[in-house]
Amino acid sequence: MARTALNLPLLVFVISSLFFNPMLATPIVKAKKNLPDFTDFAQPVENGDVNILSGVYVPNVLALPVIQQPSGNAGYVSNKDDQATQFAMASQFGSVGLLAHNYLSGRFFSELTVGQEVRLVYGDGKVEYFVVTEILRYQALEPNSQLSSFRNLDNYEVLSAEQMFKRVYAGERHVTFQTCIAANGTVSWGRLFVVAKPKQFSFDYLIQKIFL
Repeated sequence: MARTALNLPLLVFVISSLFFNPMLATPIVKAKKNLPDFTDFAQPVENGDVNILSGVYVPNVLALPVIQQPSGNAGYVSNKDDQATQFAMASQFGSVGLLAHNYLSGRFFSELTVGQEVRLVYGDGKVEYFVVTEILRYQALEPNSQLSSFRNLDNYEVLSAEQMFKRVYAGERHVTFQTCIAANGTVSWGRLFVVAKPKQFSFDYLIQKIFL
């Protein structure tokens, strides 16, 4: 893909350095709050901006407003708790990337499981539905290097930063949650990716939505 080739140096930097900021790695310990009903969550995040992602909701797991990265800053991740950041570069490769530090809202990403429903809320009130299909965990073989390769913790496959980026962000439209895995005293020891694909609704459900 031509656009991939043009961005390879930046891709390597982004996938290797996202969240690598030890100075910010002070864990926030909070009791898990009761989530609002979806309607109560969706209305406040609607801001009238057509096609701009403004919130993500997973029943019984998370309800997070979503902010956009500043223009030209592909490594930006919000330092506010209870907030996710949309990874702008991911949209160029067919996906919706959602980023959060593991000591902030990213702590909820590790609670996601296969089969859970993910709802994306847009500024104009549109809602997209996805289902979690895959959970990927990688160890950064050189956690202090921006050129680190990554090893899959389930099958020991080793990928370069570029290969890992393509693995989790390229392809048909899907959602990828990304945060770091902390281990052995290192906040950026590894990476967690949770992939969700578009939800397939039954024919009866679609008829109900259209006519009822």
